[in-house]
Parts: sequence; C-alpha cells; structure tokens
Amino acid sequence: MAREGLRTLVVGKKVLTEEQYTGFETRLRQARLSVTDREEQVAGVISSLEEGLQLLCLTGVEDQLQSDVRPTLELLRNAGIRVWMLTGDKLETAASIAVSSRLVSRAQTLFTFKQVSSRSEAHSELNGFRRKSESALIISGSSLELCIKHYEQEFIELACQSPAVVCCRCSPTHKAQVVRLLQQHTKRPVCAVGDGGNDVSMIQAANVGLGIVGKEGKQASLAADFSITQFRHISRLLVWHGRNSYKRSANLSQFVIHRGLIISVMQAVFSAVFYFAAVALYEGILMVGYATVYTMAPVFSLVLDEDVSPDIALMYPELYRDLMKGRSLSLKTFFLWVLISLYQGGVIMLLGFLLFEGQFVHVVAITFTSLILNELLLVALTIRSWHGLMLLAELLSVVVYILSLLVLKDYFDGYFLLSVEFVWKTLLILCISCLPLFLGKFLRHFCAPPSYAKLLKENSMFRNCCKFVC
Repeated sequence: MAREGLRTLVVGKKVLTEEQYTGFETRLRQARLSVTDREEQVAGVISSLEEGLQLLCLTGVEDQLQSDVRPTLELLRNAGIRVWMLTGDKLETAASIAVSSRLVSRAQTLFTFKQVSSRSEAHSELNGFRRKSESALIISGSSLELCIKHYEQEFIELACQSPAVVCCRCSPTHKAQVVRLLQQHTKRPVCAVGDGGNDVSMIQAANVGLGIVGKEGKQASLAADFSITQFRHISRLLVWHGRNSYKRSANLSQFVIHRGLIISVMQAVFSAVFYFAAVALYEGILMVGYATVYTMAPVFSLVLDEDVSPDIALMYPELYRDLMKGRSLSLKTFFLWVLISLYQGGVIMLLGFLLFEGQFVHVVAITFTSLILNELLLVALTIRSWHGLMLLAELLSVVVYILSLLVLKDYFDGYFLLSVEFVWKTLLILCISCLPLFLGKFLRHFCAPPSYAKLLKENSMFRNCCKFVC
C-alpha cells in the first residue's frame, strides 16, 4: 500500500490492568517533569507500552496530488531552482510520491540511503552514494541526523550534486535543520513550502516561507511570508512576481542613488569653480521640489515596469535563471550608475558655466531646468515598457515644474525663462547629457540584446507568421 503512494496506519489494541496503567501514568508524569532529556524519556516510556499489541486493522488513505504539480516542478527545474522534498511519510510512500509528481523522473535511478546506526555505516553509505551522485537520493530522518552529526560537509556537498533529494520520516526539527544547513553551506537563499503545522519551523527558518492553505489548517499559512491556496501558484509567484520584484527593486534602488549623487556632483563642481566657497547651488524650495514633486512620481513609476508579459515569463522560465547571475544588481551596475551620475552632473554644471552670461540666477535656471528634464528623460530611457501611469507622471511633473517657474520669481528671472536663448541652451545641455546613454542603449539592443528582448522579437515574428499563414 505504501508503494502505491497510500498513507498507511496500523491500528492495534492492548488491554491493561489497573496496576499497569497506574505504573505507566506515574512513569510518564516523572518523564514529563524531568529537567534533562525530557523528550527521550517520554518517548521511552511510551515505546515501553507499545509492545505486544493485538493487530486490529491496517488502513491506507490516498492523499491525491494537487492539480498541475508535475508541470510546476518541471517549470521550477527549468528556472534553475533545486527542489528538495522533506516529508514525514515512510520511505515507500515518499518514493512513490516523488516519482508520481515527477520530482524524480522515471528515467532516473533512485539511491536509497540505508538505515544506519553507526558512523562506519554512514561512511559506507556515503561512499556508495558518491559513486552514484547522478541518482536521486532518498534518506530517512534518523540516517540524515547521523550523517549531519559526523559528515556534515561531505553529505551536503554530495546531496547538492544530486538532481533531487527526498528526506522521509522527517520531524519538524529535521526540516528546519536541513534548511539552515543549505543556507550555511550554499550561501544561497532557501524557499520553504509547507501546508501543515509540522512545516512551521521549516518555513520560519527559510529565507522565504510559502504557506499553502489546505485541509490541514492555516498554521503554515499564518507563519509564512506568502500565502497561496494551490501548489501550482508557486510558478506564477516566483517566475512572474518574484522576477519583477527583483528587477524593479534593482532599478529603483540604483536610480534613487543616481538621483542623489548627480546633484552632489553638481554641487561639488560648483564649489570647485568658486574656490570651495560655502555657497549652496540650490537652496530652499528648489531642493525640496527636486526631492518630491518634480521627480518623485516618474521615478516610482519604475515599480510598475514589465519587460515581458506573464505568459512569456511562464512559457520561458529560463528568464528567471538569469537573475541568479546577478546582472541586474551588482558592483558593475552600481559603478555604471555612478559613472552616469558623474558624467551627467559634470556636463550639466560645466555647460551651465560656459553658457553663463554674468548673472548667477541664469546659471541656476539653466542647470536646474536641465537637471529636472534630465531625470525625467532618464526614467523614460530606463523603463522597459511605457505605460499610462508613467506617461501621466512625466507630463504632470513637467506641468508642475513649468507652473513653479512662473511662481518662484526669487529664484528665476521670468523674462529670461520666456526667451528663446533659455530654451536652446537648456535643450543643448539636455542632448549632450542624455545622448550617450541613448546611443549606448540603442547599440546594446542590436549588438548584445538581453534575453527578454530576444524572446519578444521571436514571439513577434511568430505571431506575424501565424497571421500570414491564416
């Protein structure tokens, strides 16, 4: 029955005399009050009673897999995610579920780690598994605990090389211990998925906990970082929402750094030109406006950016694999944004001085206007898909800035702002500041396009071909 994937249960009975029950109750109470080794003593007292039972029956309950478990596991593997199965079921049941769910393919061999009770036996089994490291591993909780105790580093290295790992007869402590070991030895984030109360410790120990609301209650769901109702929802949560969250956060964080660094570069250039005099380039409401109403809305429109559609992200989970290379957020991208800030801040400030005509207010007007328009244009160049909210935020920011130019007469010369000279000087600075970025993005799109751009192009060609055939 266990080999067929059923969850088995043996039912038995034992008749106790009053003296036997009184003695058992006394020993159990003493074990529960013990200060040391309480769990072991309680287990010993209970096991002493579970002897000589009269067999009544044997039950087998079918615990059917949820819908789309097989394609979900296949998608996770294609996305570069390694999947381990930690369960409290017996070995035969766990092996049957692993095969039926396609966690272990039928073409793969399954290496069953024998039940070991000594260090030498564990070493012998590890040597046997080393010769078959391409096989999927199935190991019981007691053998797992012994291997971790004596051969922690060796076991984790071998297990991580295996295409799939199944740990059966695992207690909640074993599950949490495995999660912490993976975090410690692989230095990579671990996501734990569970649907029962015995998965709570594992979910809380993981970097990201996913709780499935099911028949076993909401304990796992309440303890998790994210709650879902079906196992198949993991694919959309990770491949679509998780990928977008990472890429959006990377762009937003680096853009916010750029927004603060570019104005610092401009202030540094201004101070250097005036022999490091303690004079602020922009004062009062200009600094407040730059940090809030002028540029904040378009910048935060980056959190709605999408490079591909949900269907393409789920169709090509290999896009998720690119995130593991850290290309969106790395030292390379950080220094690239620093270089952009240095270039644009220097260009805006130096050209502002070259076009200076003897009044300080003209420098402030030209450079500040160029700075605001530069940030708005850079958002449009950075974002991968233009959407209505982004365009609305850009338009409102420009309108608010133009209206403020007419109101802030203490900072700007109204007659100069309405002149053709102001317009062409500002546009000249803006072109020189943003043109290299535009050319770089244009050349990269054609010479070394990212994966999502290739997929979008192929998908567009496929749709056009289908229309032509029809």
